Amino acid sequence: MRKRVVITGIGAVTPLANNVFAAWEKIKAGISGITRMTRIDVEQFNVKVAGEVKDFVPEQYVDGKEARRMGRFSQFAIAASKMAAEDAGVIVGKNIAPERVGVWIGSGIGGLGEFEEQHKRFMARGPKRVNPFTIPMFIPDMAAGRVSIELGAKGINNCSVTACASGANSIGDALRVIQNGEVDMMIAGGTEASITEMSVAGFSNMTALSTNPDPTTASRPFSKNRDGFVIAEGAGIVILEEMEHALARGAKIYGELAGYGATGDAYHITSPAPDGEGAQRAMGLALKDAGIIPEQVHYINAHGTSTQYNDLYETLAIKEVFGPHAYQLGVSSTKSMTGHTLGAAGAIEAIFSLLALKEGIMPPTINYDNPDEELDLDYVPNTARKANLNVVLSNSLGFGGHNASLVFKKYK
Repeated sequence: MRKRVVITGIGAVTPLANNVFAAWEKIKAGISGITRMTRIDVEQFNVKVAGEVKDFVPEQYVDGKEARRMGRFSQFAIAASKMAAEDAGVIVGKNIAPERVGVWIGSGIGGLGEFEEQHKRFMARGPKRVNPFTIPMFIPDMAAGRVSIELGAKGINNCSVTACASGANSIGDALRVIQNGEVDMMIAGGTEASITEMSVAGFSNMTALSTNPDPTTASRPFSKNRDGFVIAEGAGIVILEEMEHALARGAKIYGELAGYGATGDAYHITSPAPDGEGAQRAMGLALKDAGIIPEQVHYINAHGTSTQYNDLYETLAIKEVFGPHAYQLGVSSTKSMTGHTLGAAGAIEAIFSLLALKEGIMPPTINYDNPDEELDLDYVPNTARKANLNVVLSNSLGFGGHNASLVFKKYK
């Protein structure tokens, strides 16, 4: 029989709060963490707002000397991982053998900000002045590597780089490692520190970002007047654990990760496939993997970026997969409150999906005040809603045609 896998710990650093439970309270209240952008000179760009992590002190989670030798995205990952491990009551080497714990943490762009800073130094002062820690500061796998070192996890150590699906792919791939019996526990998720000059310039020049200067209304998934996503940063980490192992140590359980589906569009470098064909297959595979029929799903945490094609094609994909039941579902985008954290998004949204499942609350899509006639599902407009949730699904769709869906069930 295939091993069952449950989630026993969660941790996050987000634009809403540097604590997952404080962030969740704001999600339920429909409060946005998006503000005027301060990490770069906003006057250079026609984009003015971002979902920035605020008041983050890396020295609270890692030695100050080491913190200065790593990228911001790695700092976020260590913080979220330590929070998740503490929440799970896990001390590697004490109540679980180091070799039985793995790490799988994704990032879309890694330490791009650190690379930009060192390139400026190179151009201004020459190659001898480049920081010798530049390479480990920016390579995307280093978040997983650093977390492994900090927590002492000696099992498989990996990193998914699948753009905005990185966090979800990492969690799904970590599921398979436990199911294969390679380890008993995985520290898995995604991290991103994407608010940099080159990142904002690149996304802005491809007209992917919202130019709405009002931070309270810029992220408006599924609304007719949506005009692009709001760039954001953060990290989300979950502790995945083989069910019998979790029960044996008396761990609390948030829910069961029952299914995972991953597909490729083979269509376009940035645009999703027409009608969300790849997303359809990812959701279908995740449901099949979980042994779930569409009618058993009660809520979908959508990718919901607030871009024209994503919101349309994801809606069409949901309709195709769920048929008439699509109109009985709650479908919301928590990116309306966090912005788009790119490689961290799938992990942060997996955590919100788990808390929705555990508490029986569907998070809202805020700023939904101008319905689009092409988008006619129940997007849980503006106010969270109590509901009896037994199965929830979380979607993540990335540039390059990466699609990932995760199915969570109430633990029974």
